[in-house]
Amino acid sequence: MPGRIDDSIPFRPLRIAVLTVSDTRDATSDRSGDILVERLRGAGHVLADRAIVRDEVEEIAARLRAWAEDPEIEVVLTTGGTGVTGRDVTPEALAQVVEKRIPGFGELFRWLSYAKIGTSTIQSRADAGVLEGTYIFCLPGSPGACRDAWDGILATQLDIRYRPCNFAEMMPRLREHESRG
Repeated sequence: MPGRIDDSIPFRPLRIAVLTVSDTRDATSDRSGDILVERLRGAGHVLADRAIVRDEVEEIAARLRAWAEDPEIEVVLTTGGTGVTGRDVTPEALAQVVEKRIPGFGELFRWLSYAKIGTSTIQSRADAGVLEGTYIFCLPGSPGACRDAWDGILATQLDIRYRPCNFAEMMPRLREHESRG
């Protein structure tokens, strides 16, 4: 993989919340959420909060807004609700609240996923954006997809030491547009 970790830069743990979107999962059956928590903690980040909400646009959007307003949360990872069925509405909730989209995240996720599941990756609507200076990454609900997204994208992009650039180092500038009058 191109890029590298610059060990001369000190690691900065991020405060990350994990949101599982599901009508059927609970705390005992949320394998995808568990994988994300394991991965983020294993990388040295802090679990800031964790929740499960139903596949309802308003519930998802409300949780995203609340976490974006919380100064203790810098990143939100959602899992679930990114498919194409009638109950999959996470991208619609993100669209209601996001200030800036990050289309490259979904594009790169599907490119990485294609190597593992072939054309089935086209069914994923993985997405990302920024809300009030908080990154939001919407991942599919399968444990494999969560592993792939973390290992193939998020582990490096949320590490301030990753070069040539990363999302973590841009965090202080995410709200600079708000100072304009």
